[in-house]
Amino acid sequence: MSADPLADTRSQAINRGMQMTLLAGFLGWMMDGYEQALFPTLAGPALKSMVPAAIAAEGAAAITGWVGDWMATITCAFLVGAALGGAAFGWLGDRVGRVKAMSFSILFYSIFSGVCYFATDPLHLAGARFFSALGMGGEWALGVALVMEAWPERHRSKMAAAIGMAANLGMVLVGCMAMAYPADAGSWRTHFLIGASPAILTLLIRLFVPESEKWERSVAKQAASLAPVRSKIGEVFGAELRRSTIVGILMAAIVFVGTWGAVQWVPLWVGDLAGPDNPRAKALAMVLISVGACVSTVIAPLFLARFPRRRGYQLLCLCAVIASAWLYRTPADWSGPMLLGIFPWLMAIKVFTLGLAATAFFGFFPLYLPELFPTHVRATGQGICYNTGRLVAVPFVLLSGKLVKEHGGYQQAAAAITLIYVAGLVVGQFGKETSGQALPD
Repeated sequence: MSADPLADTRSQAINRGMQMTLLAGFLGWMMDGYEQALFPTLAGPALKSMVPAAIAAEGAAAITGWVGDWMATITCAFLVGAALGGAAFGWLGDRVGRVKAMSFSILFYSIFSGVCYFATDPLHLAGARFFSALGMGGEWALGVALVMEAWPERHRSKMAAAIGMAANLGMVLVGCMAMAYPADAGSWRTHFLIGASPAILTLLIRLFVPESEKWERSVAKQAASLAPVRSKIGEVFGAELRRSTIVGILMAAIVFVGTWGAVQWVPLWVGDLAGPDNPRAKALAMVLISVGACVSTVIAPLFLARFPRRRGYQLLCLCAVIASAWLYRTPADWSGPMLLGIFPWLMAIKVFTLGLAATAFFGFFPLYLPELFPTHVRATGQGICYNTGRLVAVPFVLLSGKLVKEHGGYQQAAAAITLIYVAGLVVGQFGKETSGQALPD
């Protein structure tokens, strides 16, 4: 046996199955990103079209508070759904295979994204977003497991970069769609209907994407073993993996608190700063964040691949602290030279920088989380880490909604919530160091 733990995979040639697996994972993650960005981009016109007459009569401050409350509530429904979906579909992927479970998860979130078209009340939106998140949360864990298991070890940092970038390309697509066809009280529903289009991807996956050979070998090995079969979730929280699982959850939670508790407010905040006569500003804000995210999710795994994983996570937290402070703790000046006649250049640079820093984690996690778990519980383990992190973020998102209401604006709430990245500097110290190691079998 070679002394080099990566030697077994270095000689693997890239084949059509690997390419189709990457294409399916890339498209699935891209539409995940589209799904995630839809509501933050459309929340303003969607919720304002549902404001009760009694609230509207109280004036702009009351409307902002009402919209902020519902924004936080619906976001929480989405996060809870994603957490449950990640655990459920991750378990399913370890039981029946990555390909079957991923196809079902994509079909699930596509259908319920389309259901948002018919919403006439914030509760309807909350319910539809919850169910769409069940599938979206599952697809993340399954797509990452499938791609990482299919490709040779030498390509894993590149695969993490591709997967991380894919989600952000989906977010760019939402912003571009909203700029080309600005969402208002009469058109926001159509954008949700377009969100049902990934259902077509399920046919591609079932016809052309091969099942993970690593998963098939793992199933065969377990079937031949005389050892008692443990529960997947029980094993993830067992003595050998418990620390990795808990620290993985905390690392993901910090990122989701920062992203959903603060970064998601940027389009709404920009919409208020720009005023009703400039509806494309909030769409451009989403584009700026997402383009920054595309850049950082490619660079982060490639740059950090040779770094100690713990130090890499801490470095990303430090960058996020600095970028969020620059945007939220300095004056929001909506004047000066304008980008595309829509957005002040200085503000645009701040928003882009936040997108660059706060979302680089989504290139890091596809690299790091698969390294924490053996093949037979990989989808379950990384799904639990990533999506339970979303669940932990729920009370902070609710808190951010209350802060918006109490302070009468988005900037102050976001400035407070983004301090969570400081905690990441501590949590990162307790992570398992996996740099330079092959994926465990």
